[in-house]
Parts: sequence; structure tokens; C-alpha cells
Amino acid sequence: MSALKIKKGSTSHSAYNLRPNFSDVIERHTLAVLVENEPGVLARVIGLFSGRGYNIDSLTVAEVDHTGHRSRITIVTSGTPQVIEQIKAQLGRIVPVHEVHDLTVEGPSVERELAMFKVSGTGDKRVEALRLADIFRANVVDSTLESFVFEITGAPDKIDAFADLMRPLGLTDVARTGVAALPRGD
Repeated sequence: MSALKIKKGSTSHSAYNLRPNFSDVIERHTLAVLVENEPGVLARVIGLFSGRGYNIDSLTVAEVDHTGHRSRITIVTSGTPQVIEQIKAQLGRIVPVHEVHDLTVEGPSVERELAMFKVSGTGDKRVEALRLADIFRANVVDSTLESFVFEITGAPDKIDAFADLMRPLGLTDVARTGVAALPRGD
């Protein structure tokens, strides 16, 4: 009798699910966290990420309810689906956290970011920078004989694309606000 050569998880005749139910795919998620607006809350939320070695790609915080003393923390992070679920569960256990929403899986959402770019250059590079800024609907907020400061808003991909095009034209400085996001619809 020969040994059975069945690959793990390859048969549909098994009574057991031998296929792994986890994924190694790294996904980008936008989390919206509603918290009490009190000292130390942001440090506790950020401590959760740093203490477990999770990375934060973008972080924005602002008070959204002055009378209710509530702030909204928008976090963009990356990880496997299991890591993202663990992050959401651990965020929900922090005492001043009221709500945790994963805007990536809860349906369509709108993400925007504000950025400012300082571009130094003269001659053709200066003209090309102005032409590209017009295409991307960026505003000139400061101008000298040697440089421009552009202000641009949009999805993070748009901001990245604008930065990539400005680099060869003399991009010298960048300031980005981070992602602000809200769910679409009701």
C-alpha cells in the first residue's frame, strides 16, 4: 500500500477545514476613534500602537463636540486582517474610547488631506511647476522670485502624485496634515 499524497487543505472530502483562515496580506485601513477630550487619551491610544510594534501611517486629531468634550482620532494603519481586528479590539478596551469605526470595511468613505509644498526654481522649471499646480488645482499661497509654496487638498494618492512630479522641479519642503475621513451616506 502506498502512502497517501494529499496536500494539506487540498481535499474537499475532509470533515475538517484544513485551510488556514488567516491572511498574510497587508491591508491599509482607516480607523475613526471617538474619544473623551481629556489629557493623556492620545498618549494612551498611541501607546497601544507603539507598545505592540504597529505602525501609524497617518494620524489626525481634533475636537468634534465642544459641549460633549469629545475628539475624533483618525488613524491610517497597515497590517494583516488579524492585526487590524486586534487593534480595533484593543482600542475599544481603552476607557476614554467611545466608538471605534473601521471606515475601510464599513462602506464607502471620503478621505482628504491638506499638504503644502515649497518648490524652488527659476526659468522653465518655475513655469512647469505652475502648470502642474494648475492641473492639480493647487493654490499658490506664497511666492518669491526663487520659490513657490503650493497648497493642495485631495485624496492621499493625489498628494503623493503631486509630490512625485514636483521633486525634479525643485521640491524642497513638504508639510502634510494627515488623513481626515468620514463615511459616505447616512
